[in-house]
Amino acid sequence: MDNLDGTKRKNIKVGDLVEIVLKKHQRTGELTEGIVKRILTNAPNHPHGIKVMLKLGEVGRVKNIIPE
Repeated sequence: MDNLDGTKRKNIKVGDLVEIVLKKHQRTGELTEGIVKRILTNAPNHPHGIKVMLKLGEVGRVKNIIPE
């Protein structure tokens, strides 16, 4: 299986199912699952994960991309 890396923007597309860490959960590392609505990071990669907005409006950094 191809391990999709949440630190690389090219791996993430609008509509992908992902797990993100919200700002308020950075200490605990609690993950929130959702569908990508917008990609907020413009850089090609980010060491802590690409920042995205989910369909429900949560904003956080991608930790895991869940394959279909």
